Amino acid sequence: NTAQAVANRIRQLCEQNKITPNGLSNLSAVPQSTIKSILNGESQNPGTATIKKLCDGLEITLAEFFDTPEFNALEQEIK
Repeated sequence: NTAQAVANRIRQLCEQNKITPNGLSNLSAVPQSTIKSILNGESQNPGTATIKKLCDGLEITLAEFFDTPEFNALEQEIK
């Protein structure tokens, strides 16, 4: 599902950037509790504003965030 894909992408980006979710919180000004709830699957619908802040912290665009095989496969399921 979308929430799981977002969580997976955040984990992937943390790994690529060699930062922890806590480090991502510091970079993006998104509260640790929000990132934790996304990663733990408690947040079923992370808002676009939150994802945009994460992208800004990582210096990537929203398009780059969502441009993965996992999201592209989701798009097909939704249609």
